[in-house]
Amino acid sequence: MGDNRLPPLVLSEDERLTLESWAKRRSTAQGLAARARIVLACANGWNNTVVAARLETERKTVARWRTRFLRGRLGGLADEPRPGVPRTITDAQVEEVVVRSLEQTPPGGTHWSKRELAKVVGISPASVLRIWHAFGLQPWRTETFKVSPDPFLIDKVRDVVGLYLAPPANAVVFAVDEKPQIQALERTAPVLPMIPGVPERRSFDYIRHGTVDLFAALNTATGKVITKLSAQHRAVDFRDFLDEIDRQTDKALAVHVICDNLSAHKAPVVHRWLLSHPRFQLHFTPTYSSWINQVERWFAELERRCLERGVFCSLNDLKTALEDWIKVWDDEARPFTWTRTADQILERICRYCDRISEPGH
Repeated sequence: MGDNRLPPLVLSEDERLTLESWAKRRSTAQGLAARARIVLACANGWNNTVVAARLETERKTVARWRTRFLRGRLGGLADEPRPGVPRTITDAQVEEVVVRSLEQTPPGGTHWSKRELAKVVGISPASVLRIWHAFGLQPWRTETFKVSPDPFLIDKVRDVVGLYLAPPANAVVFAVDEKPQIQALERTAPVLPMIPGVPERRSFDYIRHGTVDLFAALNTATGKVITKLSAQHRAVDFRDFLDEIDRQTDKALAVHVICDNLSAHKAPVVHRWLLSHPRFQLHFTPTYSSWINQVERWFAELERRCLERGVFCSLNDLKTALEDWIKVWDDEARPFTWTRTADQILERICRYCDRISEPGH
């Protein structure tokens, strides 16, 4: 059935309250919560295409749950029974596992283990694990986050993303940062190479042979980088790196430099340099928002492909390895693709802030 011939979806007050509860309550299965949000959006009178776009899902998914709800109302949103051995775990036990995992902690502990929770609920640890997997729960995992307190967050996001998606004419855009304290590490035993069935093995301990700082400027249009190795990353070192960018860039172009809020980037010596080089303009990323600087993506490639498994018997070995890898990168350079608009980023930040501001968080 096409979007133009959709039957109206009208909710009773009880149905709307139930769906809103399913969509918001933390203990609700995420699949069911998503279905509830689809039905609530359909009840606004939107067609399947609009609902799919607003909820970032597929149109066929919206069509399926709209049809299921119209046919079976609230009961139509439940998963259909599948053939197989009859269940031995009740709905109440499944709900208890989910609710305890999300809303409670074990006595004296910070999170549940499958054995602790199985003992409380009266089912096997394997059953607890299956329920966790079914509901997308991972109590053993934790991640960190930091919401930027920058009062100019919106302006800075729009500024930086604008340079990625619509760079100025007759200008070059560089994403710039430093990777400090890169260590020249030598393993205390030779690395054992990979053989069939056995991965490469390295000794746990190592010998340090000093550190070096790496300045990098990623040309966001070409993917090529300008780099400079330095013993430190002081303001004068950053100024000297700007000199290097100036030397390697067409004098007829304006230069836009995206960098973070490190005090060295705003020091008087840098300010004086900028006054004498008016074609340069610095653009600062929001506080605690290094993810918006494309050069961080390049540093991740450097870490993964050059440093993480490298063995460096001296500081010169490390510098040579860095220079060799950077040359290989530039010979095959391609720009990173930036797809998110500023509005999409800011909307996601708002949704996350709303989520962590809800009662119970």
